[in-house]
Amino acid sequence: MKKINWVHIIISTILIITVFWSCSSNPYVHKIPKEQYVVMLSLDGCRWDYPQMADMHNLESIARSGVKLESLQPCFPSKTFPNHYSMATGLYPDHHGIVQNSFYDPEMDAYYKISDREAVENGEFYGGEPIWVTAEQQGLKTASFFWVGSEAPVQGVYPSRWKVYDHHFPYAARVDTVIAWLQLPKKERPRLITWYYPEPDGVGHEYSPESQEVIDKVEYLDSLVGDFLNKLSQLPIADQVNVIVTSDHGMARISGDKAIYFDDYLQTTWLDTSLGSNPVWMFDAAEGFEDSVYLNLKKAQHLQVWKKDSIPANLHYGNNSRVMDVVATPDINWSIGWRANELPADFLGGTHGYDPHYKDMHAIFYASGPAFKIGYVHPTVENVNIYPLIAKILDLKPAETDGKLENVQRMLKPKMLLND
Repeated sequence: MKKINWVHIIISTILIITVFWSCSSNPYVHKIPKEQYVVMLSLDGCRWDYPQMADMHNLESIARSGVKLESLQPCFPSKTFPNHYSMATGLYPDHHGIVQNSFYDPEMDAYYKISDREAVENGEFYGGEPIWVTAEQQGLKTASFFWVGSEAPVQGVYPSRWKVYDHHFPYAARVDTVIAWLQLPKKERPRLITWYYPEPDGVGHEYSPESQEVIDKVEYLDSLVGDFLNKLSQLPIADQVNVIVTSDHGMARISGDKAIYFDDYLQTTWLDTSLGSNPVWMFDAAEGFEDSVYLNLKKAQHLQVWKKDSIPANLHYGNNSRVMDVVATPDINWSIGWRANELPADFLGGTHGYDPHYKDMHAIFYASGPAFKIGYVHPTVENVNIYPLIAKILDLKPAETDGKLENVQRMLKPKMLLND
């Protein structure tokens, strides 16, 4: 009879136990739930460095238990509607069509303005495929609480649950609604939720990004994040939920002594149309006057001016028919406008819309949950990469986008990528 090698058996058993213990305790190989959820919150205008300026300990707790970006780079122009829709579609504004907060579509012969309910709810204005449309078309329920584009039938599809925008909807009640959605019966429960707060953008505009008012506001918003996380932790599906807290853009200080007025360079008879808001404007020249508009604006110091066919490639802008003949934006901290509409006192506080390569235009991105690594800091990426990230977590077949999963996949646990 063959002699049993007990030493070999004991050593093998110890090795098996050690490997099992290591795998069960290693956050990168721990069992990942098959059915995951994504809840993405945007804090409008939350600059990348606000958590360093204020006590945002709930955001920092997300970073400790998950990941954060050094910063999230917006698209040009670094305005709210173009960027929220870029985050949803993974496309640059030139490709999804929301090229400004307000614009004219020559093919539709119609204006889009964020204050125009009929336009905002018209699905014809919205190109691309928002992540909630991708999810709904592949059988997942979604919900949206004031995200740009969610109030329109994009490709004929709405989120399963959505709300008409109400700027004054109580902030605490938004938390309760999102939690209630996550408590719905499984067949009705959204696997993807996008929701939104319009601050600290408002106080940043009014008081400037370095103000005490901004610090107070972001600390209040952080307390709401903490309330949400606490209520989420009590749900049976808490360990299946990935939480993302992000923003559309940052904010830069402006002052009345750094202002450029178009009246000093242009004659209104040279223009068919001018559209925009500080610090990004577009101009359609009257016939024969495009060079006059362009060359005279080029005389202004601290002003970047381009014909639409010569906008720098790294801005990914100018090919869409909704972009006008000439585009102008100033250096950071400078303002532009018409004397008839704006006074130096209007150029106080803060604004955004500048070239997104300015760091002050960058936003926050924090995430934690079963899909994400723990305690990982990722380099800056563009916000068009959020769409493929969410698609991967929810196991969706993504639409074609400008963003790429490879740009953000290092935030995910390796096991999330094994089926690639």
